[in-house]
Amino acid sequence: MSILINPINTVRKPLELAGEIPVNDLDINSMDELLQLQEPLRYELTVQRMGDELLVQGWLRGQVHCECVRCLKPFVVPIALEDWACAIALAGEEAAPIKDDCVDLTPFIREDIVLALPQHPLCEAGCTGLKSPVTQPAKLKADQTGQKRSVWSALDKLKLD
Repeated sequence: MSILINPINTVRKPLELAGEIPVNDLDINSMDELLQLQEPLRYELTVQRMGDELLVQGWLRGQVHCECVRCLKPFVVPIALEDWACAIALAGEEAAPIKDDCVDLTPFIREDIVLALPQHPLCEAGCTGLKSPVTQPAKLKADQTGQKRSVWSALDKLKLD
């Protein structure tokens, strides 16, 4: 459910909003397969009219489920925009689209949430990544004299002059 505001309702007094935005409405999960929102984003906002703009202030909170880019371990990162503010133009070139006399706040929230997401998600700062198998040294073969020799010993006989 998008957050729709009728600017006329904010002329006399600020409008107080609180609730949750479903994950599907934010449309963030298709951006990066390593970052997934699985729970709704909670918000508490105050919307007031300031001339030809809407001033939106409040907080946004949620959790993003991540996969470490080094070791692929799943982990959760809290997203908290505690002093979030946004000015939305109602007139001019940069005016927000108005549909059915309402302005949708969701695209503005989505933009700032995307900016708050980790760019390179790591489970911990010192993550070393996946454990690689120990590289085995070249196997030794017994030659005609019974001595163990490396499979690479044939290269020792090469003359590159």
